[in-house]
Amino acid sequence: MDRVPYQSSRDRSSIGPSEAGQGALRHSPRTSVEHLSRSTTPTNQCAAIFKSLAGVATAGAGTIPRDVQNENANHSYRLNKVGVTGVEKPVQVRRGGRILTLTTSLDVFVDLPQEQKGSHLSRNLEVINELVDRSVREPVGSLEELTETIARQLLKKHDYATTSEVWARADYFLERKSPWGQTSMEPYHLVARANGRRGDASVERSIGVEVVGMTACPCAMEMVRDRLVKQHPEIKTWPEDIPFVTHNQRNRTTVILQEPDGVDIEADDLIDIVEASMSAPTYGLLKRPAEGRPVELAHANPRCGEDVAREVLDRLLAKYPQMPDATWVRVKSEAEESIHKHNAFAERAATFGELRAP
Repeated sequence: MDRVPYQSSRDRSSIGPSEAGQGALRHSPRTSVEHLSRSTTPTNQCAAIFKSLAGVATAGAGTIPRDVQNENANHSYRLNKVGVTGVEKPVQVRRGGRILTLTTSLDVFVDLPQEQKGSHLSRNLEVINELVDRSVREPVGSLEELTETIARQLLKKHDYATTSEVWARADYFLERKSPWGQTSMEPYHLVARANGRRGDASVERSIGVEVVGMTACPCAMEMVRDRLVKQHPEIKTWPEDIPFVTHNQRNRTTVILQEPDGVDIEADDLIDIVEASMSAPTYGLLKRPAEGRPVELAHANPRCGEDVAREVLDRLLAKYPQMPDATWVRVKSEAEESIHKHNAFAERAATFGELRAP
């Protein structure tokens, strides 16, 4: 599952001599391939070429290639984030008495001062490889713990940097039991982030989840109700427990929550909060007799994307009443519309103190 770490050509010390050797082959008539092909056998051609390259490499062995990254930048602007994205690794996590292997995608960055031309990207991979390999022998306590450790090590590796940022995203599965008794492994996504700053004793870290569920539009439901009542005046009252038809959406909601020092947040709890905030959960396996059940559940609990975002916020406040006021949270809810060609979106980013304020 591990890939060979990417090594930028800027870090390969052999590039200078190799390029010099290629130049010699191009410009020296005595060692050109054309000349060799006329005067030697194929076996001798190869031997002569390698001998020529070896001579050029030996002659240039004492030279040091330009350290381009450490040169002055052409334009003096500080860059907030420079790094690598999409580094995929298997991460071992020990949680709740069990060890999980999470297929994880990592994005790691440091800032770059205005006077420096480039960042040493291979150092990022060195940090990732070292810590992920260690997790195989010594599983980490959580995904956000790993991002925090990486953020600290990045600042040690990059002595010119003042900030570091690490994102981790992983596939995750939970066993779910449907209301009608069927059990299946359902997919979710975990998110973790860490932000480090040189000189700070602690690293700010956060944990998040992405959950896919189902919503039933309450607006369209009322439009249908109004039209049917007008068309059928004989229906004086409609039973409250029998909803009208409406259109559905596949809702994708993400919550990212800062994890203060000394507070341990379970990703499973966040998944439960988000899933309960939707009209109904969705399931990978539904036999024909069960297909109507989630539709009934969703129509009995109609919600739009704005409702989902607000419900998540309200449930977070109830779940974590002792969370410090300065703790921040972000909730994003996106509904893939069934009757429109666009999606609906709602978001709130705030601190717990702001959410608690009247």
